[in-house]
Amino acid sequence: MSANPIEAVAEQIKWDEAGLVPAIVQDQISKEVLMMAYMNRESLAKSVETGETWFWSRSRSELWHKGATSGHTQRIVSMHYDCDGDTLLVLVQQQGPACHTGRYSCFYNEIGGIAGAESIRAEAPKQEGAADRFAMLSQLESVIARRYVERPEGAYTTYLFEKGVDKILKKVGEESAEVIIAAKNKDNDELRMETSDLIFHLMVLLRDRGLSLDEVMAELGHRHNKTKPTSK
Repeated sequence: MSANPIEAVAEQIKWDEAGLVPAIVQDQISKEVLMMAYMNRESLAKSVETGETWFWSRSRSELWHKGATSGHTQRIVSMHYDCDGDTLLVLVQQQGPACHTGRYSCFYNEIGGIAGAESIRAEAPKQEGAADRFAMLSQLESVIARRYVERPEGAYTTYLFEKGVDKILKKVGEESAEVIIAAKNKDNDELRMETSDLIFHLMVLLRDRGLSLDEVMAELGHRHNKTKPTSK
């Protein structure tokens, strides 16, 4: 959006009768949808100008800066509008919970009883393809993101985050050593379990440092393309 003057961008938006447009806010790291609010022209301009989300409160009829009182601000990574220009998508770095209830996301109330939904979820791990192969990593990233914000009592991930990066790094080191031992022992069952532990603790570390799996994948892609032989 920075390539376009905000006035020109605002002209592409289909504002409703009240001069508002819905804005979907998504976590840049986990890709989980955090909340939905409304923007008007002024809040859109202030969001672009400040780099943090501003919305229009329909109940109070005033602008509000997300996290101004709670400290749970949203640093904007990117903003897009859809093909019809009637919805905004805002990717953010979320500080603390997005929901006023203290939850990581406002969308925590699941609607049950959807016809066929359970069978689709049950079949999902059996599907073929790269996206399905690594779906568990995406799910795990979302769970860790929620734990990072909500800190449920008694959860192991909460314990790691509250102990801090030194504790997380210690666990990464320990699990790395366990992977080496399992490989040297030629015990694939042990290797599978220890590798799973290592991946989990690495993902906890990434969340603690605010680094997404997408960025790691991009780095791997960059290296792959860099070493790929050029065709003549």
